[in-house]
This record gives sequence, structure tokens and C-alpha cells, in this order.
Amino acid sequence: MAKTSSAQPWKKGRGKLGPMAPLLGKWKASTDTPMGPVSCVREYAKFGDGYVRLDAEWNFKAAKEGASKVYREVCLFGPDKDGVLTYWSYTNDGKKSSGKLSEATDVHPEAVCFEAQMDAGLARQVFWPNEKGGINWAVEARNKKGWNRFSLHHYEAAS
Repeated sequence: MAKTSSAQPWKKGRGKLGPMAPLLGKWKASTDTPMGPVSCVREYAKFGDGYVRLDAEWNFKAAKEGASKVYREVCLFGPDKDGVLTYWSYTNDGKKSSGKLSEATDVHPEAVCFEAQMDAGLARQVFWPNEKGGINWAVEARNKKGWNRFSLHHYEAAS
């Protein structure tokens, strides 16, 4: 079984927050994007007994003579009023979104997935273990042919 860090195997826990267990910790990734190279740090931590808090920071490097850009997200994961694991996301550009736990066995049998109805249609973010002991994270949009992936990061444990 893939490990998400040297101390924690990819194993979902018990209870409403159980699917979040493999994500707990601090993770880093770097990749190329249409906006230029980006490095991202995501930190998932327990927030009281009923929530997990995500603090994410995306640092886009300046393209030639352009200015660098920092994008931040704060997100809470926890049960909604009906007990369904849900996320509520807020970003520094003023955007908000929320979505509910779903399944993405088409990506990986152990995937953790959240779907959200966005202005442009149905989207999902999917987490699954990677072979190097980290986390894969993808964002996909639903279209007539299925899921169209437009972002993929390979995270490793950060110190």
C-alpha cells in the first residue's frame, strides 16, 4: 500500500472525517501551468473535533517580465447539516465554493473525491496515493465524454 508520508500509510480513518486521514499533514508540489511555473504548499490539520482545515498557497513565478502571483485558499472539511462530508472553500481572489464527498474509483480504488457544482458546471477534486509515497491531486470538469482533467499535482511530504 502506498504511503503518504514516512509515518502515515494511505488509510482512511473512522467517522465522518475518516476519508481525510490520509491527507493530514503538510504537502508540497511544483509543476508547470498555462500561467507559468507554480509551487504549492497544502497543509491539512484537524480543526477541533469535527473539521479539517486546509491552508493552501500557490506561488506562480513571474513569466519573463511579469509579476509573480500568490493565490491562497482556506477550506474547511466537515459534516454538513445532514451529516455528509462537505468542504467550504474561500480564496484570496474572492471566490467561494463548496462540494460534497463523492467517489472516483475510475481514478483510483482508494481515491478521496469531492464534487461541486460550479458556474461552468460540475467539477471534482480527487486525491489518491502515488507510487512515490505522496499524494496525487487532480481537478476535473464534467463534460459530455466524461471527466476532463485540467490540473494535476504530485505532492510529497513537506517539512
